[in-house]
Amino acid sequence: MKALLLLLAQLCSASLVPEREKDPEYWRGQAQETLREALRLQRLNQNVAKNLILGVPAGMGVSTVTAARILKGQLQNRKGEESLLEMDKFPYVALAKTYNTNAQVPDSAGTATAYLCGVKANEGTVGVSAGVTRDRCNTTKGQEVTSILRWAKDAGKAVGIVTTTRVTHATPSAAYAHSANRDWYSDGEMPPDALEGGCKDIARQLVENIPDIEVGMGTGLPGDVDWSHPGMGPPGMWAEASQGWEQDHPGTGTGPCLDVGPGPPMAVSLSPGLFEPGDMVYELDRNNETDPSLTEMVAVAIRMLQKNPRGFFLLVEGG
Repeated sequence: MKALLLLLAQLCSASLVPEREKDPEYWRGQAQETLREALRLQRLNQNVAKNLILGVPAGMGVSTVTAARILKGQLQNRKGEESLLEMDKFPYVALAKTYNTNAQVPDSAGTATAYLCGVKANEGTVGVSAGVTRDRCNTTKGQEVTSILRWAKDAGKAVGIVTTTRVTHATPSAAYAHSANRDWYSDGEMPPDALEGGCKDIARQLVENIPDIEVGMGTGLPGDVDWSHPGMGPPGMWAEASQGWEQDHPGTGTGPCLDVGPGPPMAVSLSPGLFEPGDMVYELDRNNETDPSLTEMVAVAIRMLQKNPRGFFLLVEGG
């Protein structure tokens, strides 16, 4: 009975999405028309950018930004609303609308697909069009959409991902993976029918889909083993990421040191750039002698990526 109800819910959810919204070209055409309208309104700098950094402060909507602005001002003994955040001082500021095609309240998987791939998607899916139903592996084939990270790599640029959460989490995974479920981090989270249907877990796709990502910093999976603990082996995603790194970077060991500036570099004994088995701790709780900050990780990433004369693309998430 439970399986029947789940199937009916999935079928109803799929039917809510208009057919045109399942076609990636619908979203791309809409985006191009929006850009043309904006360009008609004012004369903008239309030069081609060499480098691009996309910063994603997760959960930071208009109301959160307003609250931060007020708090900043009140901490300075003012009313608050008149205060300015640094981004308020940018010469160009705009609002973008992202949403899921089948849910009123969006999740970070479908929205990441929107701003990284330019295509609206169903809730809980990453790197695929709205033609894919969550948990339905057999709806994935032929519905994969590519991301700006892939476009940058194909253009000869260096690419990187920096996040304070798992590198297989919803936001970063939309840059390289195609999955009917954002929670299919490793094959241990996948149902038998998805594995039998040939769908790959997100960690495997991280290694295989774009194997030459120059920078990847973040964390691993909850419950997986932290390599920094002596004698612990690397199961699941850790093993896959390590094997992929070793194949592409022979002789480099399990991971590099993170040189964050003055003083000795932080030793990273996990798979390259993975600092915790779960999410990184909040900034207020961070051990600044052993755990890098988001700012430090971004600084290192930029130093590494800017070596490419063609430029770079960097995705940064405060997750």
